[in-house]
Amino acid sequence: MMAGKDPAAELDARFSSDGATPTGWAQAREHLRDAEVYWLSTVRPDGRPHVTPLLSVWLDGALYFCTGPSERKAKNLARNPRCVLTTGCNRLDEGLDLVVEGDAARVNDDATLRRVADAYESKYGSDWHFTVRDGVFYSEGGEALVYRVAPSTVFGFGKGEFSQTRWLFERG
Repeated sequence: MMAGKDPAAELDARFSSDGATPTGWAQAREHLRDAEVYWLSTVRPDGRPHVTPLLSVWLDGALYFCTGPSERKAKNLARNPRCVLTTGCNRLDEGLDLVVEGDAARVNDDATLRRVADAYESKYGSDWHFTVRDGVFYSEGGEALVYRVAPSTVFGFGKGEFSQTRWLFERG
């Protein structure tokens, strides 16, 4: 997606209340930036799904997250980078749930990792301080790999007045 160009919002009337309007990308992006908990879905080597909660930061048009190199999600992503990150609230009558589809790419550039580490600490506090060295995060918990998921498609599910919005992103 080109810098400065927001994706078009498409409302799916089949899954939306009468008179509903598509959610704007600015609102969805704000929710992605401000959410505290996200759920990552990956695929195990045998094809079964794996879902786990994690923390993430929205930076430069993508979600970033980290995980230990021996954790299931890191092993799954090494075999298959396709994944989904979701966030929202557990209320039926209010809020916005978001589903971000994309491919996870390892980030190992120290300059980018420092920016991501700063974003983590700014968002989640000093308990989430990372030192960057040799292309990975380090903390009291040990080494963590960092991944970037640039959206290919995002779905937004508005609740109360139900709406289903889809945003498609250009690859590249």
